[in-house]
Amino acid sequence: MRYGKLSRQLASLAGPIFIETLLVMMLGAVDTFMLSRHSDNSVAAVGVVNQLMNLIFLLFEVISLGTSILCSQYIGAKRRDKVVQVVGISLIFNLISGILVSTCLIFFAEDLLLLMGLRPDLMADGLPYMKIVGGFAFFQAISLSLSASLRSADKAKYPMYVSVVVNILNIIGNYTLIFGKFGMPALGAEGAAISTSFCRFASATILMVVLFRKHIASFPKELFSPFPWVELKNLLKIGIPSAGEHMSYSLSQVVITYFINMISNEALATRTYIVNIVMFTYIFALSLAQGGAILIGHLVGMKKIQAAYTIGKRVMRLGVTISVSLNIVTAIFGRQILSMLTSDPWIITTGAAILWIEILLENGRALNFFGVNALRSAGDIYFPVIIGIIVMWGIQVVGSYVLGIWLGWGLIAMWTVFALDENIRGLIFLRRWNSFKWVGKAFVQEVQHL
Repeated sequence: MRYGKLSRQLASLAGPIFIETLLVMMLGAVDTFMLSRHSDNSVAAVGVVNQLMNLIFLLFEVISLGTSILCSQYIGAKRRDKVVQVVGISLIFNLISGILVSTCLIFFAEDLLLLMGLRPDLMADGLPYMKIVGGFAFFQAISLSLSASLRSADKAKYPMYVSVVVNILNIIGNYTLIFGKFGMPALGAEGAAISTSFCRFASATILMVVLFRKHIASFPKELFSPFPWVELKNLLKIGIPSAGEHMSYSLSQVVITYFINMISNEALATRTYIVNIVMFTYIFALSLAQGGAILIGHLVGMKKIQAAYTIGKRVMRLGVTISVSLNIVTAIFGRQILSMLTSDPWIITTGAAILWIEILLENGRALNFFGVNALRSAGDIYFPVIIGIIVMWGIQVVGSYVLGIWLGWGLIAMWTVFALDENIRGLIFLRRWNSFKWVGKAFVQEVQHL
């Protein structure tokens, strides 16, 4: 397969994924930025809830990650019947698990926030936000499966279009319900939760229509009778370890958020602002990695191993270059950006310093995006999660506590540890990719190193 054709395919996948990822991230960022006009406490409370929700959503990604990888390899192997089975099982599983999780989040919202160490003065904003967003979390579960199936079939533009519509609705809904416009009450954080939840419902509904019209017209009963337990087993076999690295990272972030909450409300708000600022600088690397993973899955399914390796290296180089460049620009204008979000001098000064550390951190994060996505799309699903657990918890969690809390060096010292962790993991994954030890681990069939 010609390299120029691979590059064009990568661009056709990564472009829509970039826009979709940008817009999906904006759902949470819009809540943060618009709530910053309401109060820093609202921002801090929503930041804690969203950190917990990100961890919860990873439960749904167990199946959606398996869907993306398995469908990509089946499409490469031209097994249409298997694709239909995988997508059908994915939707059923995520719908059921989503409803169960949503029910638990409604009834145990306060207990979970207390476990996170949320201060009483933040509970008034955090609790209603948690109950509403958590109660409708099952829409996110369905959307993840739908989006994964469309992306794996080279139809990434449709989730992108849906994200455009959803973000417009969210901005309008936030403006109306946070600040009480057009005759509606000013609900603050609760209004942001209502708007976000409605948008997730709209996203799931539209994506379902797109799936039936553009990808899978129907789910024939004969493909599910008897029930294809083998495909469910494959989804779980791929999805659980694949989501394990994400799960480990998100759980480590929950613990770190707990540590930061021990410092002050200002430190918590600073973290929330920084996280929402820098995600706009790393989405290109993330989108490239996700688009590259789909292409690598297709190539592995077709036994084109050298081509898969080549496109992986291109993804890595582009991701690192663009991500670091964007972070340099962000750091230069960091103080001005933060001044638009808050008037607190401590938050502005500390946040501006952290944005310079982010330059080094994002180099490692880009390597991680490439390494984790490339390895698991090729079938090497266990290595990323094992390395992730060992390094994340051994360096990021332990190190941030020792420097930030025990020695009292604060948020900037903790961020330096974060950067160290990202770069160590990234270099390990890069070495793994260059070693070709991932060859022969495909799920559709064993491949040979061509």
